[in-house]
Amino acid sequence: MLTFLCYVLAVALSYFVCWQGHGIDILLLSGITLCPGIFHKTQRRDGQNLNLSGLSGVTYRFLPLATFYSALLFFIYKTKTMNLKFYGRLLCAATGFFLLSCGNSEDKTTTETTGVDSTSTSDTAVTSAPVNTIVTTPETIMVVRHKMTDYDKWLAGFEAHDSMKLANGLHNYVVGRSVEDPNLLLVATKADDIAKAKAFGKSPELKQAMQKTGVVGKPIITFLTTVYQDTSTINTDLRSMTTVTVKDWDAWKTSFESRRQDRLDAGLTDRVYGYDPDDNHKVTIVVAVSDTAKANAFWNSDKLKEDMAKGGVVGKPERFIFRVTKRY
Repeated sequence: MLTFLCYVLAVALSYFVCWQGHGIDILLLSGITLCPGIFHKTQRRDGQNLNLSGLSGVTYRFLPLATFYSALLFFIYKTKTMNLKFYGRLLCAATGFFLLSCGNSEDKTTTETTGVDSTSTSDTAVTSAPVNTIVTTPETIMVVRHKMTDYDKWLAGFEAHDSMKLANGLHNYVVGRSVEDPNLLLVATKADDIAKAKAFGKSPELKQAMQKTGVVGKPIITFLTTVYQDTSTINTDLRSMTTVTVKDWDAWKTSFESRRQDRLDAGLTDRVYGYDPDDNHKVTIVVAVSDTAKANAFWNSDKLKEDMAKGGVVGKPERFIFRVTKRY
């Protein structure tokens, strides 16, 4: 817009000189006023400007001013007989108009740029909601405990039989090694179909596969229907799996969940708990242990015994401490 106004003023001055009537003057002044405009900028159909002259942004700022003042000086030169005071005032007015226009143009550009930046910042500032790592949808887990002679050999054989496990609806979940006896393993797999998983647990194929991987003795296989899983990643691999018998599942669950803060204070974080799918009086709890001293003090405390009695726990709990060696 600024360039257009400068060109209009320059062309107006040229026509005034032309009105006085010298042909060579007309040609010269036309070159001064029109040529820079032709090579300054060309408007594309999509609204973007094309720089045909190859001039820098700084040159573009002074090109309208040079065009305008070239025409103005030429005009004054050709009309020396007229009142010079008038032209002095005209020159000052033109300068003021030009500078005012430049300022408005820069302010507008700055405002538009700021608006774009603000929008971009606003869009970038939108953050996604935190991911929920707690799973309360019931899932069936097959838990196998057995001894082996060589962990690396066993792990390679275990993973080599993934296709056999998948064919029976089993998915690798967690592998752990006992703290007291590293040759004693805990293997947890998620089961799509509990009936199919139970049949596989008794199959000759599984027995043969275990023998090939170096399993010693008879494995202990149990099943768990989970009602709570914390799938977040934490900074400890130490776990405690506790099995208890309760009078009533719902009463125990309510009591157990009300004491979660007590466990947190003792360095214990709930990871998984649920019940035996064939008998919901048999409950299994897995917790992460971040402070063994606090955890042992908590497990041996009279308060825990009282709370377990209130929750309907019958008999002494069975506890298995292990470290997670692989999580799938």
